[in-house]
Amino acid sequence: MVTLLLFIIILGAIIFIHEGGHFLFAKLTGIYVHEFSLGMGPKLLSKQGKETLYCLRAIPIGGFCQLAGEEGEEEEGIPHERTLPGKKPWQKFLVMFFGAGFNFLSAMIVLFFVGLIWGSQDMTPLLSQIEEGSAAEAAGLEVGDKVLSINGHSISTVDDISIYLTLDKHEKATVFEVEKENGDVETYEVMPEKQEENDQITYHYGIGMGGETKTGFFAAIQYMFEKTGSLLKQMFITFGNLFTGNLHLNQLSGPVGIFQVVGAQAQGGVANLLYLFAFLSINVGFINLVPFPGFDGGHILFVLIEKIKGSPVKPEIEAKIQAVGLFLLMILMIYVTFNDILRLI
Repeated sequence: MVTLLLFIIILGAIIFIHEGGHFLFAKLTGIYVHEFSLGMGPKLLSKQGKETLYCLRAIPIGGFCQLAGEEGEEEEGIPHERTLPGKKPWQKFLVMFFGAGFNFLSAMIVLFFVGLIWGSQDMTPLLSQIEEGSAAEAAGLEVGDKVLSINGHSISTVDDISIYLTLDKHEKATVFEVEKENGDVETYEVMPEKQEENDQITYHYGIGMGGETKTGFFAAIQYMFEKTGSLLKQMFITFGNLFTGNLHLNQLSGPVGIFQVVGAQAQGGVANLLYLFAFLSINVGFINLVPFPGFDGGHILFVLIEKIKGSPVKPEIEAKIQAVGLFLLMILMIYVTFNDILRLI
């Protein structure tokens, strides 16, 4: 029950912030907002404002901010200039971007307070531990080595090391280029140890990563920017590997997978949960900016097309394309959730 409650709170907060960004900029640009809703399905609570209906719905996944004209149709009693299609391209862009924008800002604020209260992790890609008898030790890697690249991929943070080792197919030795403590640059080939437990295959290198934990206001500021940039880079890498086929759709996680992660992180304390919030916020923000119909990025793409061609795409055509995109996204969500459940069995 505690895990379920935390799951609802974290996802609810991320969605509220996201939709709140759309809502705020819709109001600032004068767009009529029919409804601001947290959750999906039947209404639990609702309150009618001067214009907007504010709702809490039964299913604690999702939410929406219903804007006038969003479906591509003129609405009786609402002037065209107060609808989404009636706004200038830059105004539409602000409304669509700042759902994700608020996710990024909230993640940065949370990361700053994590660093300020619990200390800021040094993001320098240093090897802080080499296990005795491990593949890394056998190859010649040493504590204090700074990783410059892995298999030719440039490394700038400890997070880069983790994601490139995770994406490695391990069909041959992993190539580490490192800077030694004396400044020399050396290259090592490490063949990780293959381990299998409970039908799960992992590859063990025997390395620990990361430098000291720093304290103070300015260290927290630095950590906030570095960690945010690092998480965004991970999303770009992950998305790119989906397109190249190096990462498959059945490796993605949906709500069920997130629920499991929340339960595991809860055991690590408040700092871990706050970090998870920031991580998921950046993920949600990034995914929503993907220029695919159904996402905010899809709307932004149509805004850019309007700016380039000098006139908007017909609202009814845009609405149909967005509807097809939403349908495909629903199929993807069902597929990902099904795979999450299979992993639990």
